Amino acid sequence: MQKRRPLLVVLSISAVIIIAAIGKRISFVNRFKSQVKELFSLSKRVSNQSFSVSQLDGLPEPVQRYFRLVLKEGQPYISYVRLTHIGKFKTGLDKKWMNIKGEQYYTTDTPAYIWKGTTAFFTARDFYIRDKGGLIVTLLSMVNIVNEKGPSLDQGELLRWLAECVWFPTALLPSERLRWSAVDNNHAKLTFNYKELSLDFLVTFNSGGEIVEMKTQRYMDKKRMETWICKMHNYKWINNVKVPTQCDVSWRLATRDFAYADFKITKIEYNNSSLF
Repeated sequence: MQKRRPLLVVLSISAVIIIAAIGKRISFVNRFKSQVKELFSLSKRVSNQSFSVSQLDGLPEPVQRYFRLVLKEGQPYISYVRLTHIGKFKTGLDKKWMNIKGEQYYTTDTPAYIWKGTTAFFTARDFYIRDKGGLIVTLLSMVNIVNEKGPSLDQGELLRWLAECVWFPTALLPSERLRWSAVDNNHAKLTFNYKELSLDFLVTFNSGGEIVEMKTQRYMDKKRMETWICKMHNYKWINNVKVPTQCDVSWRLATRDFAYADFKITKIEYNNSSLF
């Protein structure tokens, strides 16, 4: 009987650890679900509006080329977006690539999104909601190892939302807060003013009208800004809109470029305000 006691102790401790881990996992999932529901509740539908080619009058030539390519006359504005992706991700300049899969939810009338990316080791959540940005990284969906917020995250996460509007391009049409300025035949400046933030991208278009690159200055950490570059590839017609299905993201540093994300869209749906 005495010999069995250490085994019983080990089994009891293991059971407690497993139950705690399951509880933390359930709590993580429930928090994410609640956050997505909150996201959709904070933005109204705008699909009663529709795109007209007349909206392009006066825009720079490459911008007109882009919208004539990706939208059709009468296309309703996109209110909500949800998508999934696969791909590769790097956590540091000299780190190895790891496989990642993700799901993401956006609103357009109120600029906001939540992204969850999952690897074999950690789950990351990037978000911009209630005009605040944040990044939370959770080890094995149990323990937070990163929990960042503040003005630098507000700027960076809103920039991410703006770059990813290529997946719901009615959000890139001119408005009170968004304008396009001419640069040359293959470039235009995109400026977005929202609340206290003023953001801009240098946007590159190819001869067919596709947006192939967006470049800006973004906070790489709380004090340092670097050049941030998003490249878009492999445009396809999805939901009656032409969007890129692949993108890669990098930092242009003084020594070399640091590519850290390479994503491929597996599903994208519009105006569905529910979770996958």
